[in-house]
Amino acid sequence: MAKKYIETERIRLSSGRQIPVLGLGTCAPLQSEEEIIEAVKSALRSGYRHIDCAAIYRNERAVGHALKEAFVMGIVKREDLFITSKLWNTCHKPELVLPSLKKTLDDLGLEYLDLYLMHWPMAYKEGGEMNPLDENGKAISSDVDYIDTWQAMEDCRDMGKTRDIGLSSFNSQQIQRLLDSARIPPVAIQLEVNCYNTNKKLVEFAKSKGLVVVAFSPLGTPSKGAEFQLLQEPVIQEIADSHKKTPAQVAIRYLIQQGLATVPKSVTARRIAENTEVFDFKLTDEEISKLETLNRNYKVYSEKIAVNHKYYPFNADF
Repeated sequence: MAKKYIETERIRLSSGRQIPVLGLGTCAPLQSEEEIIEAVKSALRSGYRHIDCAAIYRNERAVGHALKEAFVMGIVKREDLFITSKLWNTCHKPELVLPSLKKTLDDLGLEYLDLYLMHWPMAYKEGGEMNPLDENGKAISSDVDYIDTWQAMEDCRDMGKTRDIGLSSFNSQQIQRLLDSARIPPVAIQLEVNCYNTNKKLVEFAKSKGLVVVAFSPLGTPSKGAEFQLLQEPVIQEIADSHKKTPAQVAIRYLIQQGLATVPKSVTARRIAENTEVFDFKLTDEEISKLETLNRNYKVYSEKIAVNHKYYPFNADF
């Protein structure tokens, strides 16, 4: 199953390159470096060729350690991988973009990324904390325009430091504004998409503009204490049973059938492997309709500390 996935399950980007539809998300802030290293190596052994990283995850050095081991052990070659990372909000000033990317490359032990994303449209105060907060617990803003940040990212692509560039968590108005001025258009956008937050309007808008949508948080928040537990929904359980699959596999399959790539995160070897077993079954139109009745426009990652920022993306309709 993993071999079939590696060879066939990819989406073509507007640049002509291809992104694997399934990747490993590495946003695991409570995990140790050893757990991250083992998770990445498990993913590569299971057939993953897409690893999703970010500076704010604060574990890119551990991911790089795993990649180096995988290269040395002959599990995979660099040219077979698709590595994504993201520019953090405190580094939006144009003169900080290249140094930030270089640090990511140094931490990952790579010469280039396949995709570099602007993590959010909002800029935070530069220097010091990655989440600088005022006395009210709100993010301290920087007035950098994401258009200027994008131009610096375009330069990074020109230099070959990243093969492609894209966005994350932008709304439709922000996407259009950037497209209107971009010299190099974004090839992809990461959006929070799952059965609790189908994000239909924004997904369709992004696709209409030539962006591949990569769904993050595809399983909702299966952690203890979460307000809602997507994988425990009876509808998902019922559909999973009918296909002899797990609820997580159904949730991932739903996204793939929408033409999206997705990056579920896990540090458990068994679950990492199970998440690749989504290409040997297909959901019916009726099942997809049932899954979409779960939509409640529920966002897990709303970056509420920046709700007063002029570029906060969730004040728009979509």
